[in-house]
Amino acid sequence: MTTITAEELKARLDAGEKLNIVDVREPHENAEFNIGGLLLPLGRVQTLQLDDIENLKDEELIVYCRSGNRSGQACQVLDMAGFKNTKNLVGGMLHWKEVFPG
Repeated sequence: MTTITAEELKARLDAGEKLNIVDVREPHENAEFNIGGLLLPLGRVQTLQLDDIENLKDEELIVYCRSGNRSGQACQVLDMAGFKNTKNLVGGMLHWKEVFPG
């Protein structure tokens, strides 16, 4: 696992890069605000219900949550499950909204 900042991620999104982004928050959090990632709650990651992302083991996978804690845990689990390039969004959506309020 490595990390990526909100600024780095937004620049890549704005440049039109096709990214593999995973939101490990709960459905109600995702509905409230998200940046377009695939919703895969942490509980599903922890129980290795990874069918939706199994084909991405060799690809960069950017993982986010509210503050960066759950996504960090998810990255560790994914790393142990054989994912080779996980990145945790530093500060999660709290930091994202702070840096990009509008």
